Amino acid sequence: MSTSPVRVRFAPSPTGMFHVGGARSALYNWAVARQSGGTFVLRIEDTDTARNRPEWTQGIIDALAAIGISSADPTFEGPYFQSENAGRHQEASLRLYATGRAYYCDCTREQLKERTGSEHLGYDGFCRERGLEFAEGRALRFRTPDEGETVVEDLVRGKPIFPNASIEDFVIARGDGSPVFLLANVVDDLDEGITQVIRGEEHLSNTPKQQLLWEALRATPPVWGHLPVIVNEKRQKLSKRRDKVALEDYLADGFLPEAMVNYLMLLGWGPGDDREIMPYEEMERLFRIEDVNTSPAFFDVKKLTAFNGEYIRALSPEAFIAACAPWLTQPRAPWRAEAFDAAVFAEVAPLAQTRLTLLSEITGNVDFLFLDEPVFDEASWSKAMKPGAAELLRDVRAAYANVGWHADELKIVLTAVGERHELKLGKAQAPVRVAVTGRTVGLPLFESLEVLGRDQTLARLDAALLRLSEV
Repeated sequence: MSTSPVRVRFAPSPTGMFHVGGARSALYNWAVARQSGGTFVLRIEDTDTARNRPEWTQGIIDALAAIGISSADPTFEGPYFQSENAGRHQEASLRLYATGRAYYCDCTREQLKERTGSEHLGYDGFCRERGLEFAEGRALRFRTPDEGETVVEDLVRGKPIFPNASIEDFVIARGDGSPVFLLANVVDDLDEGITQVIRGEEHLSNTPKQQLLWEALRATPPVWGHLPVIVNEKRQKLSKRRDKVALEDYLADGFLPEAMVNYLMLLGWGPGDDREIMPYEEMERLFRIEDVNTSPAFFDVKKLTAFNGEYIRALSPEAFIAACAPWLTQPRAPWRAEAFDAAVFAEVAPLAQTRLTLLSEITGNVDFLFLDEPVFDEASWSKAMKPGAAELLRDVRAAYANVGWHADELKIVLTAVGERHELKLGKAQAPVRVAVTGRTVGLPLFESLEVLGRDQTLARLDAALLRLSEV
């Protein structure tokens, strides 16, 4: 391993939203850089002009900041843009040609298939000794060694060995002279002084080719680390066409960044004990890339959700209220903007905090306080409003008209009414809860009634009785 200061890089393409697999890779690189006093380089690989969009670039920067990887930290360097290094890429391709490590090729797919019988067998080296010079339409191929083997120093996978004879003469520049990803990636890493490349295992097959390019450019290759693939519950690689993979979507659903970081760090690595919930700072101190395992990592949304619930419950009351704010204001909130009362929310916030697993669940727990009338859910109504519900609600309404308006007294009164109807408290609560909140589950009923107030509670009981009389 190089004794140079550690320089790692994260090199996403701005062609879509920020993949959770990319977030995991970024966090591992960040941990390696920070614990070694090194540098984390952000490089935007923006050479796919047909698919790149400026908002995706900003989305990458914003998503990194959301999980704690910020340009404000001295560890951070960049962003650099691959497109701005095109001249160096082309210079490297021409240097490889001038030193005999690359040659021009005018073979078409059809010709290759005709010679080999299949277009899947790889290039057969037909143009190696033809001495072609550059011309429009001729690709530049790297001349791989015929003998020996390429050994990859991989911090996760040991020393994978690739026989050179099995590596085809691969293209490093297209027919128009523009270098391809393999070469551009190597040149950028070389220019940016990258000492360790930590990335997903899907790149492992490219690594011997890139290592040969490093050596042909007379440079020492970095140390590699290829992370295990992340899979869904069917053990299929996470796919944006099939799975929910965007970090932004998880944050928008109410996952706390801290919970996401904690969970992502454990996708392929563990601290070596039974603990799972821990702050990033502690994970960073314990993290070793050599301890990352090679088995596929299951992205378990249920487990992530459980993590998130733990983090929500650990927030201070003030932090919880602040975290809920985006869901309590327009456009996410279902009530009129002027109907929201921050003081009222603060009263019920401690009740809600113990029940949420997602911040987005907050609106369904407190909307009855700020809507003009409770939501009407047919399933909840049918479940709660059984025969005898009208009589129960009528007696509750009469009793609540004069009782002291405190949670304990409200509970005592409803218990007594329920006993007269031969119902235990749990059964007696159901029609009252649905009449007042619209749902069969929610915050503790009597504390909710206390905050809602007598007038609103009685009005909603009256509305429920009217609906029942119309059935």
